[in-house]
Amino acid sequence: MSYKVVVSDTKVMDGETRAAVLNAVDATVQTIAAKEPAAVARAVKNADALIVDAGTQVTAAVIDAADSLKVVGRAGIGVDNIDVQAAVDAGVAVVNVPEYSVEEVSTHTFALVFACLRKIPTFDRSVKRGEWEWSVGQPIRRLAGSTVGLVAFGKLASRFAAKLRGFDVDVVAYDPYAPEYRMGDLGVEPVAFETLLADSDIVSLHAPLTDETRGMIDADALDRMRDDALLVNTARGGLVDETALYDALTSGDLGGAGLDVREAEPPGDSPLHDLDSVVCSPHVAWYSEASRVELTQTVAEDVIRVLRGEEPENPVDPETGWF
Repeated sequence: MSYKVVVSDTKVMDGETRAAVLNAVDATVQTIAAKEPAAVARAVKNADALIVDAGTQVTAAVIDAADSLKVVGRAGIGVDNIDVQAAVDAGVAVVNVPEYSVEEVSTHTFALVFACLRKIPTFDRSVKRGEWEWSVGQPIRRLAGSTVGLVAFGKLASRFAAKLRGFDVDVVAYDPYAPEYRMGDLGVEPVAFETLLADSDIVSLHAPLTDETRGMIDADALDRMRDDALLVNTARGGLVDETALYDALTSGDLGGAGLDVREAEPPGDSPLHDLDSVVCSPHVAWYSEASRVELTQTVAEDVIRVLRGEEPENPVDPETGWF
């Protein structure tokens, strides 16, 4: 039996791997550039499966428009762009890749921390201008002895916490859904959100984007942070109010920020880009060649399982909270 599989945005998927896996079920693959619900709905009308990235909106209207849809595969971890409850109610399975890029994102988080703390972009620009002056990066604080606060404590934050071992830092975390023993196993102290903000030299965000977390780093949260603190976001751009972040940085109420994800992607001509205290990357924390192949294989194989009437390995529960 032949199946129709619609795929949005192939940048996160390895084409050769995807073809090899989907050919096993004689699948016809249609690649679309659509992101908005109306366009996605038109594309999936006769599709058996839909595989999407973070930017493609799979709303209840999209689910309703799909006559034969059996499964939505999220090429990644977060499913905030998918109406999972609407899909489940319609008998459509939703699968994701819960182990996706854990190694890459935790490493990239470290890279942003070090780039910000050690002022690497500032020194790089200075040297390339023909200068050779250590003081252009003043002040630089020592990582050892600092407190790192993790907002959410799922797989990504856990891996980052494990990598922090050996750096002589204290690690605290806020996650109302994670069992405390999971934090204790890694020497992480569970704390209230307000305590984390007040006590941390570095605040690293790892939460999904939900109604509960959207804009959680607002003017009030930034005001609670230390004036020399560093904010790092490799999770979701919508967690941070960027206007409030800019105000905090320019008023001296925050030391710096490392941002891989943004409120709008691409962010356009943001005033944050004028600040030396901000280090940016283009939502690339997920990427390595190995992670791209693993992602493609995992999500495509789970989609095949559903199409064959088998149980998927990574079903998404509509009640799932933070990851």
